[in-house]
Amino acid sequence: MSAYGAELSSEACREIGFSSNLLCSGCDLLGEFSLNALQPDCRRCCQQEAQLEGRKLYPGAILEVCGKLGRFPQVQFVRSDKPKMFKGLQIKYVRGSDPVLKLLDDSGNIAEELSILKWNTDSVEEFLSEKLDRI
Repeated sequence: MSAYGAELSSEACREIGFSSNLLCSGCDLLGEFSLNALQPDCRRCCQQEAQLEGRKLYPGAILEVCGKLGRFPQVQFVRSDKPKMFKGLQIKYVRGSDPVLKLLDDSGNIAEELSILKWNTDSVEEFLSEKLDRI
């Protein structure tokens, strides 16, 4: 992540509204919009431009959702063609489950598991774009 002080996890950054691919140069622009109060958290979540080149892509992911998608608007896109855009993304319907994203390693084992209960649709799609190859 950044070279500025204590860093936050990518999940913590998303929870406070910052993308995990936030560039530190974006933090410099906050002052132009009278958003200086966001600078410290922005700096704790940003990446230097050079660090993006080595970002980790996962070969696959499983998005577990409940069959009753009405409860979870953030995963409504599973009914569209959008999941087909992501290489290795599987949709798994689990009765009564809160939405969970499981990122898989090269062996097909779960490398990272994230609750996406509080995410919005754009955050889910953006995260998948960052972590999975597109077809």
